[in-house]
Amino acid sequence: MVPVGLDVGDPSGDGTIPRFDFNPPAELVPGFEILDLATLRERRRGSRPDAVHRVDFHTLTLVTAGTGEHAIDFVTYPCRPGTLLWNRPGQVQRFTDPGTTDGTHLLFTPSFPPRFSSAHRLVNEWYGPVCWQLGTRPEYAVLSTLLGQMRAEYERPEGAVSAEILQLLLATVLLHIDRLPHPDGGADPHAGGEVYALFRAELERSYATTRRATDYANRLGYTVKTLTRACLGATGQPVKHVIDARVALEARRLLAHTDEPVATVARRLGFPEPTNFGKFFTRHTGVTPGAFRQTHQSRP
Repeated sequence: MVPVGLDVGDPSGDGTIPRFDFNPPAELVPGFEILDLATLRERRRGSRPDAVHRVDFHTLTLVTAGTGEHAIDFVTYPCRPGTLLWNRPGQVQRFTDPGTTDGTHLLFTPSFPPRFSSAHRLVNEWYGPVCWQLGTRPEYAVLSTLLGQMRAEYERPEGAVSAEILQLLLATVLLHIDRLPHPDGGADPHAGGEVYALFRAELERSYATTRRATDYANRLGYTVKTLTRACLGATGQPVKHVIDARVALEARRLLAHTDEPVATVARRLGFPEPTNFGKFFTRHTGVTPGAFRQTHQSRP
């Protein structure tokens, strides 16, 4: 049994950015674990605290004491009491500075929330917000209470823990989070409706094989105009911009966190010619792939 937080290689077979597996030390509730941040740090002792990694599960962290920093996909978030972090499968994170933070750390697989609840939809939205600063807002007290109830249920004697209660409490937590205002005042991803949700799911499957809006429209049975309306409603950007932004994000991840040659990164993302990849990357980030890699890999 390998506990969460230890590098177990790359079960996805992608051969690049290290991944952490979800394999909690207790088998009371498969696909679910809740612990405090101090316990998580103790579990990670002996490994690099600032190691970059992906996860194939969800983590929710509510900071209740202390200060620190946490980085997810090139954004460093200051952590203090009231900070809520949601790290989704596939995102790249780094514990840049755990500092003195303490709080509740919740881990669950995408299949754990009850399917009959609309919370099940939320766990498939990998593109949702990452960080909220709740401060002393009423939502902080509500989420803290719900997480406390989950912790109490999870720590009941073996055989007395109810997975169903934990699933329902988790659904309640996710639905409360869904009510929170967008943390940076950006567009509401729900504004794109079912069309946008289906498009983002297909984009996540296919961004490395096609960047053509017509391909996504044909696969989903919509017109490009319909996809564009959905993307404009959800992000304020046309469909082609959303597609290219997803490819550019993965390029940044691979360039910053792996040593693969630029040509290999290009092929991995569907560019037969590194020159075309270089032009694409420069157009979307403002720097060349080499300059971007040098900047990010020279940082401590």
